[in-house]
Parts: sequence; structure tokens; C-alpha cells
Amino acid sequence: MTPDDLATLAKPANGNGTAGRTGSVAAGDRDDVIVFDNVHKGFGVGSKRTEPLRGVSLRVRRGERLVIIGPSGTGKSVTLRLMLGLLDPDSGTVTVEGRDLSGLDIDELGVLRKRMSMLFQSGALFDSMTVGENVAFPLRAAGERDEAKIAKTVAEKLRQVGLPDTEEKMTSELSGGMKKRAALARSIASRPDIILYDEPTTGLDPIMSDAIAELIIETHEKLRQECDDDPEGNRSITSIVVTHDMHVASKVADRIVMLYDGRVVGDAPPGEYRRLGSNVLPKDAGKHDQMIRQFVRGEAAGPIRTVT
Repeated sequence: MTPDDLATLAKPANGNGTAGRTGSVAAGDRDDVIVFDNVHKGFGVGSKRTEPLRGVSLRVRRGERLVIIGPSGTGKSVTLRLMLGLLDPDSGTVTVEGRDLSGLDIDELGVLRKRMSMLFQSGALFDSMTVGENVAFPLRAAGERDEAKIAKTVAEKLRQVGLPDTEEKMTSELSGGMKKRAALARSIASRPDIILYDEPTTGLDPIMSDAIAELIIETHEKLRQECDDDPEGNRSITSIVVTHDMHVASKVADRIVMLYDGRVVGDAPPGEYRRLGSNVLPKDAGKHDQMIRQFVRGEAAGPIRTVT
């Protein structure tokens, strides 16, 4: 994901293991906020063509914290871009809130994106703006003109992520962890129903990574409570986190999906991944279970190919 995507989003208006599951999924029901059905996506032509997704089918359930893991280059960030409608699948369908994204025009996409938000891998804060101006950016871009309301929302969201009274600071004055928090404040300022996190702990030390994982959980729960308290009673919060950090994945997730070689090779609760990572696999263990074990344990030897 790139900072350029932020401006776009802000515009108004085949498993053979116990955890592996692939194949087509039926049309989603009301509990499915996002559905991928046999999605293929590639880039380039001829010998330079790559295909990060080669038949991905998955569901994102309303209200859950879903984590997508996998080695680098396996299409995790591409999956997020497809969810946002920033890319179109070559084949298959991506459905968000029951609507096939490929059938929406730019205005319809804009309306749908107002319900979604993105925490970019780099944070993507504007270094020419103060922290407060960064957090206010999606509000102003969406047409909000009430400066008192903007200021109240900015202060509230900065307090929520543990950065009170930082509105006047420049981003250059923030540490790496503080920048992640400020970026998260910006991503939740518009009260989204779906939050996408692209490698939220990249570049952070293990202690700060754990703190960000805690913050993701805390933010999800606070927003869930806000949704529960909504007088209209028709809101929910769903969090989707892309990472290759198994500690973060295990801590944050209700459910973990693993991608490898363009396909889903695992779809299970965190405990199943911990079991596969810690227990001795039987000799007849499926290839997908072997892949999950290799990834969870961080071992070079195994069915997952490594490039040196």
C-alpha cells in the first residue's frame, strides 16, 4: 500500500491438512462482510508475469478480528487492495457488504469506502502537517466543515490511541511507535465499520510490536462498544490485519488465514496454528499442515520455498 492510496480512499462519495481450506465459497450471508470467491490477480506479461493470487476464496465475518499471514510476496497486501477496490480481480469476485466491487461505479465505490479505513504499513503520515491535521485529513476530505466538531473528534481519537495533547506536534517529533498510533487515530477518525491493517508492526522492536498488538485489540473493543451503543443499532466493527509476525497474529486474531503460492493453505483459530507449531506432526501430515508448521516455527527447511 502506498500513501497515494490514502487520497484515493479519502475521496468522498485446496487444502489437504487439518487447518487448510481452499475452493469456491457460496455467496455470503448477512454475517459475511467481505467474501472472496476464487479470486485470481496477476501483474505483468510473459516471462515477467507474477500472479500473487491464484484462486483465493475466503470469508471475513462481521465483527471478527481476522489476521492474514504468509511469507513475503504471497499477495497479502494485494488482498487488502482488492478489498478496498483499488485493484480489480482478473477473475473471480470480491464482495463487500453484499456488493460485487467490480460492478460498482466510482461514486458507489466512494460510498462503500467511507465505511472502510486503512492503516498503512509505513503509517503514511503527511510530514508537512501536524499530528492533528493528519488525523483530521479524512474528515475534511469527506466534506466535514465544522472545525469545532473536527477538533473534538481529533482530540478524542488521539486520546483513544494514547497520544493526548499531541495535536500541534509535527510528525518528525514522533517515535516510530507514536507514528503508528497517530496513523491509527487517523484511520478511526471517520468511524469506519471495517479497518484494514497492512503490516502494522513493520520496523518496530518486539516490545513495541506487542504494544501495537494490544492497541489493535483495545481499539477494536472500544469501537465495538461504540457500535453497540449506537442508537440506530446497525453498526459493527471488523478488523483485518495483514502480518508475517506470528506473535502479533496469535495475539490479535479470532481467526487466522494463511496464504502461500497464491492460495489459502490455512484457515483456523490461533490455537490450531500454535498446535501445529508445537506438536510433532505425524508422518502422514498433509502438505498444508507442514507449511503452517514451517511458517509458525520460522524454519528454512520445509515445503515453503525460500529465496536466498
